[in-house]
Amino acid sequence: MYQEVAVTQGLTEPCPTGDCTSHIFPTVLPTTRKSSLTRSLSDHPVGKDLQAMRTGPRQNKGMRTRLGCLSHKSDSCSDFTAILPDKPNRALKRLSTEEATRWADSFDVLLSHKYGVAAFRAFLKTEFSEENLEFWLACEEFKKTRSTAKLVSKAHRIFEEFVDVQAPREVNIDFQTREATRKNMQEPSLTCFDQAQGKVHSLMEKDSYPRFLRSKMYLDLLSQSQRRLS
Repeated sequence: MYQEVAVTQGLTEPCPTGDCTSHIFPTVLPTTRKSSLTRSLSDHPVGKDLQAMRTGPRQNKGMRTRLGCLSHKSDSCSDFTAILPDKPNRALKRLSTEEATRWADSFDVLLSHKYGVAAFRAFLKTEFSEENLEFWLACEEFKKTRSTAKLVSKAHRIFEEFVDVQAPREVNIDFQTREATRKNMQEPSLTCFDQAQGKVHSLMEKDSYPRFLRSKMYLDLLSQSQRRLS
């Protein structure tokens, strides 16, 4: 049988062992004990996490504002220079309307232009898919390798970073392409990533590139370059 003990200003829990010992939980802690408990929690990792949860929203308000351009809704970013790397102000001064307009001629024209790549990378970051461009660029750089020893190490580094299953920046390629590239790692060559690079290039050209051209980011860039000429 469970036994309970009535306690003034407290709660009791039935004693599962049937003895006379009950578990008593005071409803109100004395002030001194409450203060001591609060201090203990604030020093404990769990307590610190709880405190961070309370203060986090206020402290991170500015961070959320700065990251506003990195949301899935890329059109919410009215000025791509906020996230364009490589000294964006200087880049904009050098970028002509003609150059920016030519990016719409073809995807390869965009990739051949330094600031076109920078703008496209900034756009991909808003969609959390910049690994596709980074992989393509890494492959382009890899093809310039002349040292056999460096070629092997670079090939494995690229494979482990972008191609392998659950790679840190895994690109979106099909199983057959991934396995074919894995076999190429047995004897790496300058062409070992050609198939995977081609798949990623096609994916960006058909999917991300058209959205970039329609994005407010790109249209604002054209508008800014035109205003500088007027």
